[in-house]
Amino acid sequence: MGRLDGQAALVTGAGRGIGEAIARKLAGEGAAVVVADIDKAPAEQVAGEIVELGGRAIALAGDVAAVDFGERAVETMVESFGGVDIIVNNAGYIWNTTIQNTTDEQWYAMMDVHSTAPFRILRAASGFIREAAKRESAEGRVRHRKVVNVSSVSGIYGAATQLAYSAAKASMVGITRTLAKEWGRYAVNVNCVAFGFIETRLTQPYADEIPSIELGERSFKVGLDPMTVAMMEELTPLGRPGTVEEGAGAVYLLCTPESDYISGQVVVCGGGLLL
Repeated sequence: MGRLDGQAALVTGAGRGIGEAIARKLAGEGAAVVVADIDKAPAEQVAGEIVELGGRAIALAGDVAAVDFGERAVETMVESFGGVDIIVNNAGYIWNTTIQNTTDEQWYAMMDVHSTAPFRILRAASGFIREAAKRESAEGRVRHRKVVNVSSVSGIYGAATQLAYSAAKASMVGITRTLAKEWGRYAVNVNCVAFGFIETRLTQPYADEIPSIELGERSFKVGLDPMTVAMMEELTPLGRPGTVEEGAGAVYLLCTPESDYISGQVVVCGGGLLL
């Protein structure tokens, strides 16, 4: 039996990277997972592979920044798996530049995906959570639900050329601590994982040509040059970047019954990195 048997989970940005690893980890522990991603193909591939391994999963394609995404995601959880037990707000990307070159479009894009999207998902889930908690209380039982918001060391310490990204990720700390106070009465544990140097396509090393990712009609430069990689490894006490599986492990810890009395906390998953 898995540690999360009978629970329904939503993981955003789950078609690749840390999100994919989180979805696979939760499913491997028995949770039924809504694999949400902006790109349909990777979401369906991850969900399909989970099912092939005997798990339960369904793909949900869509932009988390869309106004209706939160409602769609919660409806999918309830209709497909009968409830809302775990929400992992993981989706995001980077769009870096110095403040003088940061446009309003860039600022709001970072806020939309890293701050507004989680807010809308959590607001959409609030009705189900409140009613379920009241019903369970009347029956004399308690069911802990988990929210894990994903931030970054950039949101805690700041990072040059990441003003908009850092501000948006910092907002996740405020959302986490506020909602922990609001939803404690409903037995919901709300915590945050701030990632450090984790190996993903956003931090991939490059030698010559800077890699990019495509999101809709836009292309975004990503990756790190060898000098930056070396610096990050030197600043990280464990001396290396983390794997996506290690990142998923940090999120998983806050989804288990062992975290039932942990709420409003920010856990840095960064190998000791303190910028």
